[in-house]
Amino acid sequence: MPAAVRTVRARPDAALVSAVDDARAAAVSAGGAEHVGEHQGHRVEGERVVSHLFASSRPGYRGWQWSVTLARAPRQKVPTVDEVVLVPGADAVVAPAWVPWSERVRPDDVGPGDLVPIRVDDPRLVPAWLTGDPATEALRDDTAVRQVSDELGLGREQVLSLEGRDSAAERWYDSDRGPAAPIATTAPGRCIGCGFLVRLAGPLGPLFGVCANAQVADDGSVVSLDHGCGGHSDVRLPSNRQPEKLPDPVIDTMSHEPLVWD
Repeated sequence: MPAAVRTVRARPDAALVSAVDDARAAAVSAGGAEHVGEHQGHRVEGERVVSHLFASSRPGYRGWQWSVTLARAPRQKVPTVDEVVLVPGADAVVAPAWVPWSERVRPDDVGPGDLVPIRVDDPRLVPAWLTGDPATEALRDDTAVRQVSDELGLGREQVLSLEGRDSAAERWYDSDRGPAAPIATTAPGRCIGCGFLVRLAGPLGPLFGVCANAQVADDGSVVSLDHGCGGHSDVRLPSNRQPEKLPDPVIDTMSHEPLVWD
């Protein structure tokens, strides 16, 4: 059994902890006296290495701190300034974490003329001749994909992978066109029994279809079979609420109505 690793915590160096004035002088030299505020404590960085923190009043850096790192060699009485930097505090205003463009793009961001290139290793797609079995990954030859696809009559170089299909199914099912949508929970019936549903072929057919009711918001969209809305084909008005039949209009060709002009 390997021996446990014991972490030795560095002890605060008294000379460095008390060197607040030296640290403030270094911060003032770097940022100016008007931008260095009160001392906010210190942090032990290592053996004979301490960082002093000062509030920053520099415009645009609310909540930031001046961090002045001091070090001292053995038997050295005067501390050495290692670095002076501005660091964000707990309440600092900082830029959000960087997100790759492929994760920032949303469907409504794509307009006419915009292109959304796929990744080379996009897990949602596989070559048309590949079934998605990881054991065949080493045999993949992208340069021959088009030729193989044409020979097999598939027509497409790439098709939806199993992962891509499952991801799409989960996304659609959890969307506003799934069973948990507010409009579905109050619907009089489900899409599976609606005459406006167009069934899908393929592996997604048992779960989804396309709505063909032009009077509802889901028209032309993929809906789950257990989705629903108020436009179900079984919805009928009760006989006592049918609109009253009006008589045919009569055109009066015998009299006239005077027009008064101001």
